[in-house]
Amino acid sequence: MKLLVTGGAGYIGSATVVALLAAGHAVEVLDDLSTGFADNVPDGAVLHELPLSAAAQVLDPTYDGVLHLAAKISVAESVCKPDLYFDVNVRGTMSLLDAMRTNDVKRLIFSSTGSMYASAGLEPLTEESTVDPQNPYAASKSIVDMMLPWECQASGLGAVSLRYFNAAGASGQLGERHTPETHLIPMVLDVAAGRREEFLLFGDDYPTPDGTPVRDYIHIEDLATAHVLALEAAEPGKHKIYNLGNGRGFSNREVVDAVREVTGRPVPVRTAPRREGDAVASVASADKARTELGWRQAKPELRDIIADAWAFHRG
Repeated sequence: MKLLVTGGAGYIGSATVVALLAAGHAVEVLDDLSTGFADNVPDGAVLHELPLSAAAQVLDPTYDGVLHLAAKISVAESVCKPDLYFDVNVRGTMSLLDAMRTNDVKRLIFSSTGSMYASAGLEPLTEESTVDPQNPYAASKSIVDMMLPWECQASGLGAVSLRYFNAAGASGQLGERHTPETHLIPMVLDVAAGRREEFLLFGDDYPTPDGTPVRDYIHIEDLATAHVLALEAAEPGKHKIYNLGNGRGFSNREVVDAVREVTGRPVPVRTAPRREGDAVASVASADKARTELGWRQAKPELRDIIADAWAFHRG
């Protein structure tokens, strides 16, 4: 297939481009490089350095599908700048859908998020779990997920929403390079590498086995594989949703201990009060993806995820 990957110079997007090329697809990337990096785009893919709103300049009827990963993703920033998130994530997606409709491109894989679900404690969240976004970022993704069934019905689009939980790890030279860094594993690795003095643990009094919040981490290579499989699952006129996660949770303290074990470095920790809005736990049930997509994880173990991230992080 000839495919366009929006956000294909980013962390998850670039790993997805690699997987698509390996599967024999022709890939072009649309990315404004505001948070992505040109050197993430592998040989064999064409980079169009353009914003999402300019998708119509690239798309034409020769494309077989679009994998839409371009988005603003910082929860904290979204709270301060909700207009930016609705503009880029919602209005930008609307302009992409318009360009797809104009050029009769009938297949879409959408990068959604598991953070839109209402907190259910330690119980795994299924695709039928209650959606109750708690911030503008999650709300913007939820709005797109609500739009897509209607677009499929009206235009015959075949769309698949992949609701990621916590992407982690690295794939060779492709790893997390966020500025500022807000994701747990790279922040803890920064302490192990000596780039931060200590790790700030927000809350140790949660109703979890060790008192710290629990999250579901999934390797980016496994996420990338799911995108390739989702292309074959897209059916004209239908919108499908799949959770992508490990299916088990790891506490913040478990992550710190695993980083110490993998790196052999000390990780000083200072406990601080809980942050407002932090969920007790967020764990995915990915049974539907395993059953319907035939998706299998190659790297489900936390220590393997951290080891790959450490190999990238320390250079």
